Amino acid sequence: MRRVMNEWWTIPLQVFIGFAGGLAVGSGMVAFLVVLDVIPRLAQITRSYSLIRWYEAAVVLGSLFFTITDFFQITYSLFPLSAAVFGLFAGGFVGMLAGALTEVINVLPILAKRIGMGSYMIWLLMAMIFGKMIGSLLDWLQILG
Repeated sequence: MRRVMNEWWTIPLQVFIGFAGGLAVGSGMVAFLVVLDVIPRLAQITRSYSLIRWYEAAVVLGSLFFTITDFFQITYSLFPLSAAVFGLFAGGFVGMLAGALTEVINVLPILAKRIGMGSYMIWLLMAMIFGKMIGSLLDWLQILG
């Protein structure tokens, strides 16, 4: 009986924590895309600025679709070539994200000089590199969970 009484309040708490975590991660991803100007840059490069709402809708709907697919563990039986199609779109997105990050990295030296950290620039870049490397290694080795 004690176990049942103890669980009734944990379910709403878990829902709240999960929802809050999802909002935090989603907001961080949106902020990341906004700061990097991925969508407007894509529209500018392709000279299709009139379709920017379609690009935004595609990002939102794609995120929602794959979140629901992952959350409910939905599987799809598609033809083998579909993996290549998904890979093509995922590779395009990662490539655009990498290009946007490259542009941000070009901004770092200018920012460091303006705030007086020009002499510490190598330390800033090394901290970013080693942080990413250690985080990826811990994730890959599944040390963090």
